Amino acid sequence: MATSLPPPAPPLPLGRVFITPGAQALLQAAEQLPAVFLHRHQTGDYGDLDAEDLAANRQALREGARLLSAYTVGPGRLWIITEADRATTTLLLPEEY
Repeated sequence: MATSLPPPAPPLPLGRVFITPGAQALLQAAEQLPAVFLHRHQTGDYGDLDAEDLAANRQALREGARLLSAYTVGPGRLWIITEADRATTTLLLPEEY
């Protein structure tokens, strides 16, 4: 499992937050709250990312690009993406991308 990056300072602005039907169903089935994963994403715990994705997040924090988090939730996978302009953050399933 990859390690997390240090949290951005101040916490990452999320903008407007959206959740897809698939992500909502996955979280409900696993009895998990979206806020828990949003907090992890916002504070630099990007979940289960490989070294390449962690490096991309590191660069994104420096340059203002898109950030990705990935979490295992029950039998599925949850992605959270904050867009480069920090105007929106979306919780979604990989297959909904």
